[in-house]
Amino acid sequence: MSTWCLGAMRSAAAAIAIGAMALPSASAQTGQPIRIGLSLALTGAGAAPSKVINTALEMWRDDVNAKGGMLGRPVELVVYDDQSTPANVPAIYTKLITLDKVDLLLGPYGTNFVAPAMPAIMPHNKMTISFTAIGINDKFKYDKYFSMVSVGPDGINAFSRGFFEIAVEQKPKPETVAILAADAEFARSAADGARDKINKHRLKLVYDQSYPPQTTDFSAVMRAVRAANADLVWIGAYPPDNVGIIRAADEIGLSPKIFGGAMIGMLITPLKVQLGPLANGLLIGENFAAAQAPSIPGSADFLKRYGVKASAAAIDPLGFAFGPFAYSAGQVLMQAVTETKSLDHDKLAAYMHQAKFDTVSGSFSFASDGEWAKSRQVWTQFQNVQPNNLDQFRDGKVQPIIWPADAKTGNLIYPYGDAKKK
Repeated sequence: MSTWCLGAMRSAAAAIAIGAMALPSASAQTGQPIRIGLSLALTGAGAAPSKVINTALEMWRDDVNAKGGMLGRPVELVVYDDQSTPANVPAIYTKLITLDKVDLLLGPYGTNFVAPAMPAIMPHNKMTISFTAIGINDKFKYDKYFSMVSVGPDGINAFSRGFFEIAVEQKPKPETVAILAADAEFARSAADGARDKINKHRLKLVYDQSYPPQTTDFSAVMRAVRAANADLVWIGAYPPDNVGIIRAADEIGLSPKIFGGAMIGMLITPLKVQLGPLANGLLIGENFAAAQAPSIPGSADFLKRYGVKASAAAIDPLGFAFGPFAYSAGQVLMQAVTETKSLDHDKLAAYMHQAKFDTVSGSFSFASDGEWAKSRQVWTQFQNVQPNNLDQFRDGKVQPIIWPADAKTGNLIYPYGDAKKK
């Protein structure tokens, strides 16, 4: 038997065991559990965000079961570990649907994993709510796909729009841009969006390169970026890459006017703490920023409870970027099932396309493509970050929201070199 099969079986068994542990507390529940299946990258490069998602979903399951379950039946999660390997995902969803015969689907996590899952889900006419995947229905146009991320109609362009709108407002206006992106689904798509914005704002692209996802030494590539001498440096990078890129940039003295972009690793708290002052000046796109939490009903309570769970599980202690969206996916599913009194995927999808949802991620509705109807992406800048200090990231003071104007909590320190000195 393959390593993947053994890992998947262990993950499923663990998920079922955890789900069963929650059942005795909900004595009003009767009948067979409602089983919700999904794939998550619980090991490998995607493990940090996926473990946050898994913990948040377990919290949602426990909350639902404590209140009597879904349709009076207990909720059970069936989770397989795809080992951060997109090629494993289709077989997992096929197994969930055809062998495990789960009632509902969620996930998977991330664009690179959702894209290969869709051909396994669509022929069975099943509905799913993915986590942090971008632009999936640009290709598939599937009416039972929904996305739990706040990019809205901006789609993949959300990871560059604010960056360049902020940039062109500066005096003097920057003129040249360098792009560096991982050669993988999300980063490539985000870089395409950046090129669109460069053309829109009539900027000059002077460096445009990708790097293999397995890259660990970024010294040479960052020297090439520095040699381009661009005013703006936009990066599309995954969590394992971010530390290497930022450290290499610091070592060679890279100092454009603005530095940042779709740097997904900078959404992960342990990486922020690890980098400390090296993060100062970075301008990044966020789907859920710490500074937003106080204004969203239920968000602060969720994050407080999540922090307790995260401490026990030794995972991201704050979980801003991923935890609220995972819990909210459960809230969406619960509302749809409750209101339709059904587990029929056609009925659930039809309801979700016309309903409004109030969740710990905020209030929103879905557009026809399954994305949020309105974008709520924000851009934050790391400012005055101190070394070895977790608590500084709890309230958003060292990451004020710079854009959009209606969410702004601070001002851009410009140029990047000045912010880096703070």
